[in-house]
Amino acid sequence: MKLIIKNARVIDSKSKIDDVLDILIEGKKIAKIDKNIKDNDADVFDARNLVASAGFVDLHVHLREPGFEYKETILSGSRAATAGGFTTVCCMPNTNPVIDNQGVVEFIISASKKAGLINVLPIGAITKGSQGVELSEMSDLKDVGVVAVSDDGKPLSNAAIMRRALEYAGMLKLPVIAHSEDTDLSAGGVMHEGYMSTKLGLKGITRVAETSMVSRDIELARYTGSHLHIAHVSCRESVHLIRDAKKNGVNVSAECTPHHFSLTVESLVTYDPNTKVNPPLRDIDDVKAICEGLKDGTIDCIATDHAPHAESEKDVEFDAAPFGMIGLETALALGISNLVEKGILTLTQLMDKMSYNPSKIININKGYIAVGADADITVFDPKQKWEVTEGDFYSKSKNSPFLGNTLKGRVILTICGGKKVFSI
Repeated sequence: MKLIIKNARVIDSKSKIDDVLDILIEGKKIAKIDKNIKDNDADVFDARNLVASAGFVDLHVHLREPGFEYKETILSGSRAATAGGFTTVCCMPNTNPVIDNQGVVEFIISASKKAGLINVLPIGAITKGSQGVELSEMSDLKDVGVVAVSDDGKPLSNAAIMRRALEYAGMLKLPVIAHSEDTDLSAGGVMHEGYMSTKLGLKGITRVAETSMVSRDIELARYTGSHLHIAHVSCRESVHLIRDAKKNGVNVSAECTPHHFSLTVESLVTYDPNTKVNPPLRDIDDVKAICEGLKDGTIDCIATDHAPHAESEKDVEFDAAPFGMIGLETALALGISNLVEKGILTLTQLMDKMSYNPSKIININKGYIAVGADADITVFDPKQKWEVTEGDFYSKSKNSPFLGNTLKGRVILTICGGKKVFSI
């Protein structure tokens, strides 16, 4: 199969490309990048006035399968990913059963291949059952395809076990993804602690619950020399800690979510359960710090923390609702609307945060456009405005606080492994 993407603005920092070009795809690979490519045997997609970038890579999604298929499945989550321009996603281990053994990993990879849409890469549990007691068999997990380890959703409170996890994962060249939360400090909290929590009469979560764990894990990473990746950074103090650690040579990387650079705690004034996330939405100063961290490279990448929940679970009192929101379909538009349009990042920098940088963190050969590279390509209109509706979501769940918002930037075509997996 051959396909020519014609007249696209091709952006790729690794290959140092930013020009109007054609891309010829043959089979699963990029065969040629040039102006005015002609091939009578190829299909043609006219991408005039559109941008072509490497397919997006998300280090942090919850696909819920196995165990919670009423929220999301690997198939429905893959469809949501294609609509958002993602060609590779990493699924977190808090499934049922937990991704702590080879059987579950093999099931996920098999289900992904059956769906036939995108690359789904499992993240294995740090500890068996994510119980924080006994390390999982990380070597066995890596052998069957795990690209990182995390007990996301169940923060690792025992520092000695975290140290051993970093040492073990370090030998295997696997990053350890930390959900930085002291659950003793956050216990019972449902939103950011401060003026708004007092005003709304809801129990708050202090920022120290995050920053104390970020500080601890950075020190353990400094001691072990292993790769620590800090998930969903939400506090300005966390940004400062990560920046200082990088300056001092600590092997640490970090991600933030679109909702943490787009929304503040003020969004909770309507008690919308879709704004209930963990870590919680913070103050405007935290949002500014996250944006600055993205701009100066302290925060390496953007990850959605796509967390689907059934309507019956979210359509309850704020206190009773589970944490989490979906994010795959709106990530690009939030990045363009709230980062590029405001001069925080260039479009090229945004593409780095969404494709090349996350690929480097998990050591996969993705996230760039070049002859011979995998034909994982996202074509989007950076200027198109659209109103977010439930009809735009391919996820089984619709728990987004951005419903009804008008955003800028829309995915037009997603290609994974040379195959069109989404188009409008």
